[in-house]
Amino acid sequence: MAMVCLSDFEAYAKKYLPKIAWDFFAAGADDCSTRDENILAYKRIHFRPRMLRDVSMMDIRTKLLGTEISFPVGIAPTGFHQLAWPDGEKSTARGTLLTYSTCTLEEISAAAPGSLRWFQLYIHRNRAVSQQLVQQAEALGFQGLVLTADLPYTGKRRDDVRNGFRLPPHMQLKNLEGAFEVWCIFSPSDSSYGLPPNSLDPSVTWNDIYWLRSLTHLPIIIKGILTKEDAELAVSHGVQGIIVSNHGGRQLDGGPATIDALVEVVEAVQGRVEVYLDGGIRKGSDVLKALALGAKCVFIGRPALWGLAYKVSKEL
Repeated sequence: MAMVCLSDFEAYAKKYLPKIAWDFFAAGADDCSTRDENILAYKRIHFRPRMLRDVSMMDIRTKLLGTEISFPVGIAPTGFHQLAWPDGEKSTARGTLLTYSTCTLEEISAAAPGSLRWFQLYIHRNRAVSQQLVQQAEALGFQGLVLTADLPYTGKRRDDVRNGFRLPPHMQLKNLEGAFEVWCIFSPSDSSYGLPPNSLDPSVTWNDIYWLRSLTHLPIIIKGILTKEDAELAVSHGVQGIIVSNHGGRQLDGGPATIDALVEVVEAVQGRVEVYLDGGIRKGSDVLKALALGAKCVFIGRPALWGLAYKVSKEL
């Protein structure tokens, strides 16, 4: 079958991936209403097409914090890429790398030495772990630090609970190996996502932006903003970018679709920082709608994983 759109790759991935891996990638929190709304919201937005405009020359390049990219689409941080393809994040290295990667920062850097790479960070109770990751990313040439703000606790993803999701024994969170001495107290079955229970720090506040700024010269982009109030706080605390995101609907179910939240965030920041968006992007027209409503760039998450799964199935 010819693969002509992202939904074809989605269907292919669902067919070939093990159920536990597919369910992990596809999962939303609780009823998955926010996950689904991310996609449905685009269908309610309509174009006002204008005719007889000279479109013989088109330029879709843009700049992210001063660095030019060829078109305004990047790869969003998503977890555990080796569940879809053995090379994992090395095959998706032209984009953001996350803390919960199954490849090391060094491996990612070597796989894509000339690409624009941002490092996505969760802050752990053991702040020394987070500090080491930030400084290592800067030393390896990453160009931005993405602080994810919407995960003080993991959302309830029902399929993962039903499946008893665990990382396979051979798969590790490479950037966190040896970071938690307390891990020896637990067996791998004590944590579904490869870390000891309660390792994330739920006490993180806006003041921790200043702590991060004391650690690095990298620009800080905050991910997970959905309201004008938080957008204004982000600006006042000196971040350089905002990613309008609801974690792909994997955290708080019942929140707004990201494309619906985008307008008030853009209006609140008034051009003082760059605004990006993830969640629900499935077509070029979705990208255009996001750009028209003020996003500088969009990021795709699940579709990149479907592409990895297609690569696996073609190799089998």
